Amino acid sequence: MRARILCIFLLLFLGLGCIATKLFAVQVRQRIRLSERATHQYRRLVPVLSHRGIIYDRTGREFAVSLRVASAFAQPASVHDPAATAKALAPVLKLPVGELRSRLTADKPFVWLMRQLEPAQAASLRELNLRGIGLTPESRRFYPREELAAHVLGFVGFEERGLEGIEHQYDDLLGGRPQYIEAQQDALGRLIARREEPEPRAPIFDLSLTLDEVIQYTAERELARAVERSRAKGGTAVVMDVGSGEILALASQPAFDPNRYKDAAHGARRNRAVTDYFEPGSIFKVILAAGALEEGVVRPADRFHGEGGAIEVGGVTIRDHEKYGWLTVREILAHSSNVGAIKIGQRLGKSLYYHYISGFGFGMLTGVDLPGETPGLIRRPKSWSALSLSVLSLGQEISVTPVQFATAFSAVANGGVLMRPHIVKALRSQDGTLQRVVGPVAVRRVISPETARTLLDMLTSVTEEGTGKGAALEEYTVAGKTGTAQKVDPGTGRYSQRKVVASFVGAVPAEAPRLVILVTIDEPEVLRWGGSIAAPTFREIAREVLKYLRVPPSPSRDIRVVRAG
Repeated sequence: MRARILCIFLLLFLGLGCIATKLFAVQVRQRIRLSERATHQYRRLVPVLSHRGIIYDRTGREFAVSLRVASAFAQPASVHDPAATAKALAPVLKLPVGELRSRLTADKPFVWLMRQLEPAQAASLRELNLRGIGLTPESRRFYPREELAAHVLGFVGFEERGLEGIEHQYDDLLGGRPQYIEAQQDALGRLIARREEPEPRAPIFDLSLTLDEVIQYTAERELARAVERSRAKGGTAVVMDVGSGEILALASQPAFDPNRYKDAAHGARRNRAVTDYFEPGSIFKVILAAGALEEGVVRPADRFHGEGGAIEVGGVTIRDHEKYGWLTVREILAHSSNVGAIKIGQRLGKSLYYHYISGFGFGMLTGVDLPGETPGLIRRPKSWSALSLSVLSLGQEISVTPVQFATAFSAVANGGVLMRPHIVKALRSQDGTLQRVVGPVAVRRVISPETARTLLDMLTSVTEEGTGKGAALEEYTVAGKTGTAQKVDPGTGRYSQRKVVASFVGAVPAEAPRLVILVTIDEPEVLRWGGSIAAPTFREIAREVLKYLRVPPSPSRDIRVVRAG
């Protein structure tokens, strides 16, 4: 009997020990994990759109703002008559009755009916006061200037995440990370309570851009006119401050409205100024001349024979648009002589020419704070053919982006220093406190101030007596260069006789440059030369912008203005 009692006692003791051990494991060792599981069973996070920071231009004008709107949702388990409810909702939400009924009968505790309602829709929905249908506050991105600077700004999706442009590049700072409202649900997963205020989130900042609304509008207007006049496929215009690398305007055609970005073709949404590269053609002769002058292999007054407008290199005959005799280096640039450029390139040589090509930043990213930038294309000298040095002297066998070339030309205009281009000027907290200012960043010196000054003086001949007369201004001197580059036909692999990129790049005022403006026109059907379409577009942009910035006129000079067309 004693043994049996002892066994029963031991069994009870072991049983109680097991229970105690299990209770210790559940209440002590696994307390945090089980508490979290229990919380997840009744707690639910409902995503809502955040109120993003404002994007301003450099003067404080609003480019992008967030508006408070309502979004409609349903709790299907609470909808008593899905058919009648769907019929009542259809004219308000402008959705098919069948689609709404399907959502209202879904085996889910929560479904969205429509995000970001118009104010009138939200008011009508409130008046209906339908059981199981509710509204929750969200945020909707709005671009009050519509198409203006659309390629720079980009746009956001329904989840308030930046998809392109500045909205994407600075998504975290503008507040693109998810935000949630905490809700409670019963055992069947039905929402029974929710908090009106979302959980705390990371700080949201406002951005001030280097763009100026007036300058941006001017560039876009004149570029659109040029594309229309020439019946072109597209175009770009870049206006840059030569001393700081600040981009004052960045325009692309075709344009789109970021408020309705889904209606635009993908090609229209592409920021051509940073994503598309092209063979620069004769505007690249500026880089050739910069290297040759810096190395001392030529001087402005040195003379080269034009060979009657044709020269044979590597078994290929390259022609000029006119038959020239003796030309100085200044005249070679003014009249854009291919024969003269080839002879300057031969005197400079492969290694030195490549040194200046890469020194000016070609073949690499500029570092501009916009998504999708491409570095362009340039082969190393060891891969060059017998023809490469000659055609590179004409701006072929190399591809550049508009921002890349505007940046390189700015180095000539500012005295020889390559600056990093940028689009964001300042970062502010939403109470207006200045958090950070983006200052100028010098990348490297590429040519001496003396060479830059000499080259600018030579480039004024282009607009005074050469191919760029259409870019000349009455009150300001202009140092620039025209370009008309043939495009490669993908079908044949050869240069097309019809498809070209017409361009002009210039610095104003030439004696003390404030601005560099680059205009490219892609595949114009008429006015196909850089001097006939890109140069006049430059002139119109420069005239308006210099007047707006109140830049004093150039010292009196005898400039003969000849307008194109």
